[in-house]
Amino acid sequence: MIDWARIQELHEEIGAEAFAEVIDLFLLEIDSAVESIRTSPDQERLEMTLHFLKGGVLNLGFTEMATLCHEGERLAAQGRSAQVDVDAILLAYQSARHCLVTETGQRIGQ
Repeated sequence: MIDWARIQELHEEIGAEAFAEVIDLFLLEIDSAVESIRTSPDQERLEMTLHFLKGGVLNLGFTEMATLCHEGERLAAQGRSAQVDVDAILLAYQSARHCLVTETGQRIGQ
C-alpha cells in the first residue's frame, strides 16, 4: 500500500523540520483532487486529474493508488472513462492516507 522506503527518502531529502509541512501540503492538494473525482467526476477532465493524482501519490509512496490511477488514466485516454474504477481509487487513497498519518512517526523514527 505504501512504499515506506520512499517516505524515508522524502524525509531525508527535505529534512525532519520541513517533512510534516510538505506531507500536509501534498495531502491537501491530493485531498482536493480526490474530492473532485468523488463528488463530480468530470469525464472530460478525468484523464488529467488521474495523471495529477498519480504523480502526487507516487511522491508519497502510495503504490497501490498510483497503479489504479495509471490504469484509470489509460482507460480515460482511450475514451473509456466510464470504466475507471473511481471507487477503488478512493478506497486506496483513504486507506493509504490513514496509514501514512497514523504510522509515519514509528516507521521513520520520529
